[in-house]
Amino acid sequence: MDLFFDEESFTGAEVEALRSKANGGKRLVVCYMSIGEAEDYRYYWKNSWKRGDPEWLYKENPDWEGNYKVKYWMDEWKQIIFGEENAYLDKILDSGFDGVYLDIIDAFEYFEEL
Repeated sequence: MDLFFDEESFTGAEVEALRSKANGGKRLVVCYMSIGEAEDYRYYWKNSWKRGDPEWLYKENPDWEGNYKVKYWMDEWKQIIFGEENAYLDKILDSGFDGVYLDIIDAFEYFEEL
């Protein structure tokens, strides 16, 4: 599932409640995170960004409006995802998810074809 609903992140208590099924069983709660594209509807997005500024921001994905290929190997992008206080991964962990589904891990294929 996504970390956010109506622009608010799920709380630890909400994630914990999702672990219990109606029949008494348990489930793992896994959070979605794109690491190969920046999404213009995420908390980290800055309206001033455009292709090449910041340097790691590349073309918009023609199949997903508002999603932009990123040069995922660049430190500034990595810091948004996991390398600084308030990073995306920290928000996920702080909400108590059991794991993270990493999307666009095949981004290298896109850049190999350029």
